[in-house]
Amino acid sequence: MSRYHSYLNSAIEILNQYRGEEPFASFIRKYFSANKKYGSKDRKQIAHLCYCYFRLGKALPDITLEERILTGLFLCSTEPNEILFQLKLEWNKQVQLSLGKKLLITDYSLLLSEVFPWKEELGNEIAYEKFCESFFIQPDLFLRLRPGHENTVKEKLSIAEIDFKEINPPCLSLPNASKIEGIIELDKEAVIQDYSSQQTGEVFKDLKFRTSNRKPEVWDCCTGSGGKSLLLYDINPDIDLTVSDRRESIIVNLKKRFAKAGITNYKSLVIDLTNINIKPQTSNFELILCDAPCTGSGTWSRTPEQLYYFDEKKIDEYASLQKKIVSNVIPHLKPGGYFIYITCSVFKKENDEVVEFIKQKFNLELIEMKLLEGYDKRADTMFETLMKKTL
Repeated sequence: MSRYHSYLNSAIEILNQYRGEEPFASFIRKYFSANKKYGSKDRKQIAHLCYCYFRLGKALPDITLEERILTGLFLCSTEPNEILFQLKLEWNKQVQLSLGKKLLITDYSLLLSEVFPWKEELGNEIAYEKFCESFFIQPDLFLRLRPGHENTVKEKLSIAEIDFKEINPPCLSLPNASKIEGIIELDKEAVIQDYSSQQTGEVFKDLKFRTSNRKPEVWDCCTGSGGKSLLLYDINPDIDLTVSDRRESIIVNLKKRFAKAGITNYKSLVIDLTNINIKPQTSNFELILCDAPCTGSGTWSRTPEQLYYFDEKKIDEYASLQKKIVSNVIPHLKPGGYFIYITCSVFKKENDEVVEFIKQKFNLELIEMKLLEGYDKRADTMFETLMKKTL
């Protein structure tokens, strides 16, 4: 059996074991750790085949795993490769065609609408076809350079011969497989943060807080890994920061990350924001940042296994959760204070409709609402709204 059939069979074995209950990157890492026979090149090839399978989303559910993997590989490839040369020679000759033409010459005349069948659930700003096409493209790795370390990071990457492109002064894009651990000091010199996520910080820069002799109190209420808090701190370090999450393990990891970043003056809380009886230590925040739990649908080109396993009922479940969270945090906003609502979702029920809910229930003034399209930038797509509580 050829090496390429072996890659294909290994991918099929892995896919037969995976059930979507954890990130695929974590699952396949454990698989390779338990199966030491695979070399570095083998692991890379097999993992790529698995991801190509997921990138077909909901399309072609009834064909064999082998045919689905090879179809995904064909659609995701832009240059001839050894696997297609050996197993699908005619397709290999045509990989440089546009995605639209390749869809027509597969064995199944595949439609983009089959890959992502929830067009009616999308926000009006989404360019549906471009968004669907992005599932077949691996997003870039983005770095946000921290203040004072811009030149150092670029010099270190250049010395290590790691390709990068400067998107704007603090933002670099790198090929997704770039190995930067050990090259730069992550979190101290630069933060791994998607381009669109970095762009959410633009609204922070123009906020005018109504404080005099004290620091404005800021609450990152769904902090997760703390990326938005790090961004906010770098834009305005003169804040009184509170971070919270419902998972204690997240807060433990965040504390380690903040230590690397040199951030020591903050408060951290473990809070379940769906429980209205649990309160933060203050109820007068000048800014509440809510990077809400969501379907993550704007990131599925980065984690295509979520596209493959997605259940549409999750949209309503997350929208309900988001409304419950904002209902419990907005009362802690000071009159004249700002509320920033962010998701990495493309679904209107999680975005526009939650904003409309906030406007109606709390009478907050809408200052800005925007979609940060990443699907044409090899980046994630995010939604952001800035609102203000009337005096």
